[in-house]
Amino acid sequence: MTDQHLLLTLGSCAAFMALVAWISYLKTRGEADTKDGYFLAGRGLGGVFIAGSLLLTNLSAEQLIGLNGSAYGYNMSSMGWEVTAAVSTVLMALVFLPRYLAGAFTTLPEFLKSRFDEDVRRYTVILFMLGYGLVTIPSVLYSGSVAVMQLFNVPGMLNVGYFPGLVATVAVIGVIGSVYAIFGGLRAVAVSDTLNGIGLLAIGVIVPALGLVALGEGSLARGIATVATTETHKLNAIGGRSDPTPFATLFTGMVFANLFYWCANQYVIQRTLGARSLVEGQKGVLLSGFFKVLVPFLMMIPGVIAYHLYGPGLATIDEAYPRLIRDVLPFYMTGFFLAVLLGAVFSSFNSLLNSAATLFCLDVYAPWRGGALSDAELVRAAKIASVVIALFSFAIAPLLYFAPEGLWQVIRVFTGFYNIPIVAIVVVGLFTRRTPAVGAKIAIVFHVATYGLFRFVLYDVAPIHFLHLYAILFVIEIAIMLVAGRLAPRREPWRYERKNVVDLSPWALARPTAFTLLSLVVALYLLFSPLGVVENTFSMAFRFLTGLLAAANIGVWALALKRRRVQPA
Repeated sequence: MTDQHLLLTLGSCAAFMALVAWISYLKTRGEADTKDGYFLAGRGLGGVFIAGSLLLTNLSAEQLIGLNGSAYGYNMSSMGWEVTAAVSTVLMALVFLPRYLAGAFTTLPEFLKSRFDEDVRRYTVILFMLGYGLVTIPSVLYSGSVAVMQLFNVPGMLNVGYFPGLVATVAVIGVIGSVYAIFGGLRAVAVSDTLNGIGLLAIGVIVPALGLVALGEGSLARGIATVATTETHKLNAIGGRSDPTPFATLFTGMVFANLFYWCANQYVIQRTLGARSLVEGQKGVLLSGFFKVLVPFLMMIPGVIAYHLYGPGLATIDEAYPRLIRDVLPFYMTGFFLAVLLGAVFSSFNSLLNSAATLFCLDVYAPWRGGALSDAELVRAAKIASVVIALFSFAIAPLLYFAPEGLWQVIRVFTGFYNIPIVAIVVVGLFTRRTPAVGAKIAIVFHVATYGLFRFVLYDVAPIHFLHLYAILFVIEIAIMLVAGRLAPRREPWRYERKNVVDLSPWALARPTAFTLLSLVVALYLLFSPLGVVENTFSMAFRFLTGLLAAANIGVWALALKRRRVQPA
C-alpha cells in the first residue's frame, strides 16, 4: 500500500467514523442523564435500532475471519451457530420479551432477585462479571485487534513490532468504543451500531459479489456456476463428526447456547429491554433473526470463493478472508471497509462495557448503598465503573498474545461455566410459580462443579463434546429445580408485578413473521445439503420441500391478514 493509498484509507475511514459519531451525538444528546436514559435508552428504542444494535453486538471481526476461515478449510457446517440463532430470536420475541417488559426489568439479575432472592441475584452477577471482565471483553478487544492487523498490516504502517502494534490497535479500538458506552449510554451504542450495521451489510454484499466476478474472470454468472458445480462439498452444511459443527449438536447443546445468548445474556437483551413498546421490541428481535439467516451468504460464501481462487494452500484457514479482501476490494473502498470492521469490533466491546457497568451499578453498587441513590449518582457511578473496566481490559487483552492457544481454550470453556445454569434458572423462574430459591442455588453450584470436572478432570475418560455436555447438564439442572419445588415449595406462589411502563400490546403479525423466519432456516439447510444443487440445478426433492414451505407460508399469512381485518379496531 503506497503512502497515497494509506492516507486515502485512513482519511475515508476517519470520515465515515466521524459521520457515525456525529449522527449518534445528534440522536442522543441530553438523553443519558437519567437512569433509564443511560441504561435503557430512555425505554425509547424502535425496532430498527434494536435490530441494528443486536446485529452489530453479535457480529464482529471474529465472525468475519472465523466463519469464512471455517468455510475455506472445511464446509458450511459452522453456519449452524448463526442460522439456528433465528430460532432463539423467535423464542425471545414471543415468549421471553413480553415477560421481561411486563416486569419493567433493567437487568436479568434484577428479575432473578424478584423471582427467587438476593443470593441468586448475587450468584448470577458474580458469574456475569467474571465472564465479562476476565474473558469476554478482553477477548473481543484481542480478536478484533488481531483481525484489523491481519487485514491492514498495522505494524508495517506504524513501523513497529507486532506486539507494540497490537497494544496500539487495542487502545484505539477500546478508546473509540469506550466513548460511546461511557458518555452516550445505551442509546448511543444502539444508534452507532445501526449505522455501522448498514455498512457491514453493504460490505457483506460487495465482497462476495466481487469475489465471484474475480472467480468468473470478469463474469458474475460464471463465478456463481463455478461455486455451484465444482467442489460442491464445500457447500454442505450437514456437518459430520470431524467437522467444526457436527449436525447433531444443532439439536442438543447449541439450542441452549443460543437460548442463553439471545434470551438471557445481559449484554444482548439489554437493548430489547429498552424497547419503547412490545411491538417495537418484537419487530427488532425478529428482524435481527432475518439478518442472521443472511450470514452464510455474507460471511461464509466468501470463504468458499477463496478456496476456489487459492486452493488449499494458504498457511492457515484464517488467512482466507484477509487475502480475498486484499485481492478483490478496490483501494478506494478500503477506508470504508476499515471503518465498518472497526465499527463491528468496538460495537461488541462497547455493548459489553455498557452492560458490565449496568450490572455493577444496579446489582452491586446500588444494593450496597441501600438502593437510595439518585439517577445522577447512578449515572456517575456507571461512567466511573466503565472507565475502570475499560482500562482493565486494555491491560488484559494484549496479554492473550503470549499464550493464545491455551487462553482461547479457556475462553471457550469458561462460557460453559455460566451460560447453561443461568438460562436454566431463567426458564424455571418464568414458567414455574413455587420453585424455591434453594433449587436455583443448588443448580448453580452443581453446574460449576460438574462442568469443571468433565472439562478438566474426566475429559480423557469421557470425551463428551462440550455442546452435548451443555444439553445433559441443562436437563439435570431443570430436574434439580423441579424436584426442589416438589420437596420444598415456596409458601406463596410467585406472581408477576405487572408494570405498565411501556405499551405491552403484542405485534399482530409477530407469529406469521416468526413462521416465515423458521421456514427460512429450514430452507437454508435444504439448500446447503446434498438435496440442494445437483448438477447445476436444484434437485426434485429440494423443489418439492421448498414448495411445501412456500405454500405453508402463503396459508399462514393469508389467515393472519384475514384475522387482522376482522378484528375490531
